[in-house]
Amino acid sequence: MKQIKVQASPSYYACEVGAYDRLPSLMVEGKVGRALLVHGQRSFEAAKSFLPSFDQIDVYFEQYVGECSLTEIERLAKLGNEKGCDVIIGLGGGKVMDLAKSVANEMNVPVVLLPTLASQCAAWTPLSVIYTDTGDYIKYTTFVKNPWVVLVEPTIIASSPISYLRAGIGDTLAKWYEAKALTKELDYMRVPVKLSIQTANLCKELILIESEKALHALTHKEVTPSLLTIIETNIMAGGLVGGLGDEFGRIAAAHSIHNALTQFEETHHFLHGEKVAYGILVQLALEGELEEIEKLLPFYEKVGLPVSLKELGLKLNDEVLEAISKKTLHPNESIHFMSQSFTTTQVVHGIQTVETYKNKR
Repeated sequence: MKQIKVQASPSYYACEVGAYDRLPSLMVEGKVGRALLVHGQRSFEAAKSFLPSFDQIDVYFEQYVGECSLTEIERLAKLGNEKGCDVIIGLGGGKVMDLAKSVANEMNVPVVLLPTLASQCAAWTPLSVIYTDTGDYIKYTTFVKNPWVVLVEPTIIASSPISYLRAGIGDTLAKWYEAKALTKELDYMRVPVKLSIQTANLCKELILIESEKALHALTHKEVTPSLLTIIETNIMAGGLVGGLGDEFGRIAAAHSIHNALTQFEETHHFLHGEKVAYGILVQLALEGELEEIEKLLPFYEKVGLPVSLKELGLKLNDEVLEAISKKTLHPNESIHFMSQSFTTTQVVHGIQTVETYKNKR
């Protein structure tokens, strides 16, 4: 029986209008005195009016540079140690969340996460995606400790660019298809894994029902039940899938396709979840789930997720196909967590199959 590491949730979570107001009392309760608040430029501008006054602790604000890279983790950990900080606060999108978690892990201090986007579950999970300084994927790093506090202010997310919520929809939709692929050959499914797969299925159901209404709310900067549902689906429910299921609720071929796409500069301006969404379609083609591709394509087109290499800025030629297939099947890639084994020819055929279905519409 395989060992499962269950890290279900942060110690404290709130998603409501005014959630940041809880921060000062939480910091006092947690007996922290100095914080390094890592943020992005745009995220800070969007969130600064919602931040409370930090009267009882010292807070040092530092804008991150570039990527969640080893270089940036080292720089910020050094700064945090020099300032004597005993907590890291991350304010921003997924890269800032991953960066704050990595810095906190390096310093062995708790981390508070204030996501200003609902583009993935990074605020929930005890792991970070590490990139090179130029944005190429390197690896996933997992941590023993979960985030200490996660506070979500939906009013900020309601004013965020629509592309980020759309990306979160794509990334969270993958939870179901990847968890399903990782568990379908199990003879015995333990209770945490059952909870994980049921949560992944809930993610899919809520996304297919509520996404269009949530995106509509975002265009009007309104906090509606549909928007709240998608925010919590992307951040909370999406994070629970991996937190409960461990390796059976993490990533499979869809994320390997994403990682392969990052090698092309043309794709760097596309968000993580947009590339993962395309990866879902290729994974389904590899699994022979062609009817599911047909079901998803209308949804993708309604919400604006990419369904072809052309929509990701790439040409459909032998050179591109070979590069994607080789990177997808790198020995360290998550596609190998699936029970099936694939060849470069099969990956190329999978991509071509998706293109065929796109052209039929």
